[in-house]
Amino acid sequence: MGASYLRVDESSRVVEDPVASMIEDFSSTLGMSEVTLQLVIGAIGLFLLGIGFHKSSQDYSRFFAASGWPLIGLFFYLYSGHYVEISDPVLIFMTASALPAGLAASIWEWKNDGSSVDTIIWLRGFVVWSMIPYYLVFGIPYLNMAFVQLTAVSANVLLDFVGLGGYEIGPMMIERYEKEAIPVSEWEGSRIFLSEPLGEGGFFAPMANSEGEGVVSFILACSALQSMAVFIGAIVALSSVSWKRRARALMIAIPTIHVLNVFRNAGIVWLTDTYPNWRLAGIGMFDFAHSYAAKVASLFAMFLMAIALFDLLPELHKHIMKTMRPILVATGQKKKESDNS
Repeated sequence: MGASYLRVDESSRVVEDPVASMIEDFSSTLGMSEVTLQLVIGAIGLFLLGIGFHKSSQDYSRFFAASGWPLIGLFFYLYSGHYVEISDPVLIFMTASALPAGLAASIWEWKNDGSSVDTIIWLRGFVVWSMIPYYLVFGIPYLNMAFVQLTAVSANVLLDFVGLGGYEIGPMMIERYEKEAIPVSEWEGSRIFLSEPLGEGGFFAPMANSEGEGVVSFILACSALQSMAVFIGAIVALSSVSWKRRARALMIAIPTIHVLNVFRNAGIVWLTDTYPNWRLAGIGMFDFAHSYAAKVASLFAMFLMAIALFDLLPELHKHIMKTMRPILVATGQKKKESDNS
């Protein structure tokens, strides 16, 4: 349920597209890095959607939200190049579709006749409260490193418990934007507030086998924090539901995601180390286990968890179905249902 790993000694390449090229040119004009500009875009979009969620006047909130959706879509879209580099088809699709989805959400805001206002407000809050936890952890180095270390240690403990131990977690490292990775002990940056852009690796904990060979490096995305944030946002945004019911749902979802992710991480480590020369259609064991097998299993597990939560929070099911209605109408499914009825 995490989003990405880093291979040890894996080289990277740049993937260009028109939108990314435009952002690169704009960032150069402003004299800031592309990573910083992307974070600024996301922060502005988050701020506008936050106003749209918390402001009571629907006339003003619709304006702010409709302006924020394209920025949120662009923010996530800019990650697609990285997922192309690491050959993660699921996240390529999800991030690449974020920009058109953001534009579609903005149009939905303007064209809505008032019949789905409660769902639109929930959707704004869902995005806002999904992004806040992740970027709070991301932007505070102490929290960032704590999540990375917990992820690595949890996988290592499980491997030891089932008799597949012998792995060792190395010292915490940091990869800054366009700079070589160095041990955190040599980094002079603030541990309280991230004051410089990170590279693709960010803070990471390398793991080696008993022979001292590097296997994988755990990064923040390996912690399943994104998956947790999705459920946090979806549940917290249910403003019409009592906090008691929302807290109960969170106590079910968050620990379950963590436990499943520990098994996922341990399995990927063991498979990558045990079958280093395995290939299927040119895809190595790490890429197959992480980008394909584990991704499908993770999405299926999240689907089952959502179904389980629908019984506790039927309001969540109602909002999700209303959110999907424009897609069903566009594909003709809604018309077919009406005809059959």
